[in-house]
Amino acid sequence: MQQAKFNASAFKLSLIASAIAGMSFSSSVLAQEQTSFDEQDVEQIQIVGSRRVGRTVNDSPVPIDIIDASSIEATGLTETNMILNQLLPSFNFPQPSLTDGTDHVRPAQLRGLAPDHTLVLVNGKRRHTSALLNLNGSVGRGSSAVDLNAIPANAIKRIEVLRDGAAAQYGSDAIAGVINIVLKDAAEGGDVSVTYGANVTSMDGVPNLEGVSVDGEGNLAFSEGSDRDLTDGQTLTIRGNVGFEWGDDGFVNVSAEYRDRGQANRADYDQRENYSRDANGDLDPRELTINRYNHVFGNGEVEDYGLFVNAGKAISDSVEFYTTAGYSTRDSVGSGFYRRAQDSRNIVEIYPDGFLPSIQTDITDMSLIAGIKGYGDVWNYDLSLTHGGNELEYGVINTLNTSLGPTSPTEFYAGTLEYDTTIVNADASRLVDTGLFYSEMNFAMGAEYRHEGYKITAGEEGSYIQGSFGPGGAVTDPVNGPFGASGSQVFPGFTPESAGDNSRNNYSVYVDLEADVIENWNVAVAGRYEDYSDFGSTFNWKMSHRVTLSDAFALRASVSTGFRAPSLQQQFFTSIATVFVDGEPTETGTFAPSSDVAQALGSPGLDAEESNNYSAGFTYSPTADFNLTVDFYRIDIDDRIVLSNNLSGPGIEALLEGTGATRARFFLNAIDSRTEGVDIVSTYTLNTVDFGAFNFNAGANFNDNEVTSVIDAPEVLQDAGVDQGNLFSDVELRRFETSSPDSKVNLGVTWNYDRYTTTLRTTRYGEVEDPSSNPQRNEIIPSEWITDLDVRIALTEGLSVSLGANNVFDVYPDPTRELVEDVTTFSRLFAYSPFSPYGFSGRFVYGKVSYSF
Repeated sequence: MQQAKFNASAFKLSLIASAIAGMSFSSSVLAQEQTSFDEQDVEQIQIVGSRRVGRTVNDSPVPIDIIDASSIEATGLTETNMILNQLLPSFNFPQPSLTDGTDHVRPAQLRGLAPDHTLVLVNGKRRHTSALLNLNGSVGRGSSAVDLNAIPANAIKRIEVLRDGAAAQYGSDAIAGVINIVLKDAAEGGDVSVTYGANVTSMDGVPNLEGVSVDGEGNLAFSEGSDRDLTDGQTLTIRGNVGFEWGDDGFVNVSAEYRDRGQANRADYDQRENYSRDANGDLDPRELTINRYNHVFGNGEVEDYGLFVNAGKAISDSVEFYTTAGYSTRDSVGSGFYRRAQDSRNIVEIYPDGFLPSIQTDITDMSLIAGIKGYGDVWNYDLSLTHGGNELEYGVINTLNTSLGPTSPTEFYAGTLEYDTTIVNADASRLVDTGLFYSEMNFAMGAEYRHEGYKITAGEEGSYIQGSFGPGGAVTDPVNGPFGASGSQVFPGFTPESAGDNSRNNYSVYVDLEADVIENWNVAVAGRYEDYSDFGSTFNWKMSHRVTLSDAFALRASVSTGFRAPSLQQQFFTSIATVFVDGEPTETGTFAPSSDVAQALGSPGLDAEESNNYSAGFTYSPTADFNLTVDFYRIDIDDRIVLSNNLSGPGIEALLEGTGATRARFFLNAIDSRTEGVDIVSTYTLNTVDFGAFNFNAGANFNDNEVTSVIDAPEVLQDAGVDQGNLFSDVELRRFETSSPDSKVNLGVTWNYDRYTTTLRTTRYGEVEDPSSNPQRNEIIPSEWITDLDVRIALTEGLSVSLGANNVFDVYPDPTRELVEDVTTFSRLFAYSPFSPYGFSGRFVYGKVSYSF
């Protein structure tokens, strides 16, 4: 199996390398020109936020951020989510570890809300979500979000971020805002680049293990040195982009990317005894030689391939055909908890020194957009078809099924998750002279049909079955046990009972009106009706205003309602683990809200989340060189979907009688929340005669999330002894409120002088809480500044070299052992909180060679 994977990877790499090589020699070399900042296009035409043709960011009635390709390139980062985290104050992208599938598809947040509260578009069209449902203790638990890292950063022309509710304009999910990825569309030229970097770091507050000995009482003793120095996480990224003419009036733009990221391990050494003591109670001599860095906590190994094609061609003077296709794969490995040699889940005949089981995922992501745009004297129209899908295949390696005994396999296929969607969309707009307003009214309308599918495929039998062997793989009573742990260690496979293939569809129509009511007062109104086959219909509306008080100063405000349809993942994900208690099989796990198990516990099924969004602010731009925007917001969300606790006990077992389950958890609309905050964004450009051009930027987000109410337990659960506190974990509720930064400040400057371009950024991440049910283990992560530096030198007209460092001062969050009162084995082993908003990998140093043509 490993050889086949290697050959497939080599084949894919050779294809991308060939494509990049073809890009670099198939187009004519163009001179690379340097421009001062005031020569750049500051009146950028936006796609997101308005249906009015020609609307620019500067005159938008709602707050929009624009991140251009040069800003993306200057970060030195290779993952789109990490780029957004560095550049957007309201964006949060922690990097959790030991969270099963979430290690491989990490979620991100806008304004501290759930990852699935942000709608993602590509070229203005809805992007499909990941098949993964985040279930473990991380930010975004219970959500399925778009995998932005599946989009190569070098395919992106710009990123538009609408920081406002927009469900009335775009439909479900657009509660926190909208992220629109606009792909490159050049018909000539291109670039190739190679970036290589690594973490060169010293783990702050975590000493290196120097030696192991036995003390006078016969116990292990450890000698420690200074902070542990590491060089790891080596990352190679090869990219290419090229534009071709398609006839006389069209383009084809191709982007390819290959990324190979090595492991970055921030686990501390394990002080526990690995082996059982002998009959005299003495330590096993192997305790002195075993590798005590036996866990992996941090970034796992990842290999990514991506290919995106964006194309368009005029069919006639008034009709344009366009298409976009994307394909990416990700092979990644994430580890679990180490099983010591003496662990009852280990079989010493297979792993005499214990083992570290790992989840290996093969993720495939594909998308296709095709449509035509028409530009007429009266009507403009856009007809499109979008199809996208995401597949996540689970494998478990370096593992075993304890209950299968000494002949257990050591790797398993554990099952597959698949999500796909097909969208048919029709939009039309025109200007109407009503005679009532200062300007003509922009009248837009449209309709959409969307079909979604979600499938769970069971793993191989050995990945989930309960065998006849006991703990440690010992021979036991084949009827009464006791039995060893069932299923593949670290991730039991999906059972046939968990498998399923479900789908739904919805129809929607919208109307969007916009006009200057008087010369300096712009008003926009939108309404949208949607009907879903699974939970019913919803109507949402939005109104926004912009009042221009002078050439430099304008007020803007909006109010809207919104919604988020429960995802198919939340409605149908089922993961059932078989556990033997006193020789009897019990079923426990996550059950679909409409399943017999959930309904026996009083589940009413899922309904849509509903929101009310309010925003008010101003823009101030006295000159072309200075701009300031300040926007206050409030987002009230009702009926948020939350995953219950694992429910158990005699009363629960009585309710579940006949279902085959004794303990269960499920999703339900359970809480209301309120999010309030302010966004501040400012830019200033300084062009000098002798010292080049300086572009200063500053941004800040201050954000507060609050759970305002929690539903009572369903009546049947109350009768079984379950109250509100038992139905939902206080830890999970606090994560809604405190697991993202309460503030974030971005400061940066780009200096363009002669052949040199230097970018310096520093970001202050506010306080974050990693809550625990035990108050003594509750962890408050203090605020911290993280600084990044990138220096680019143009060696020739096309060739350039960049050197830089992210987190140049090698800042870490304070070690968990210093932030909690009760230091446990694992709070010491896993030295830093995975809720750190800037990660815990330390300094990353890189070099980049680029060639533009």
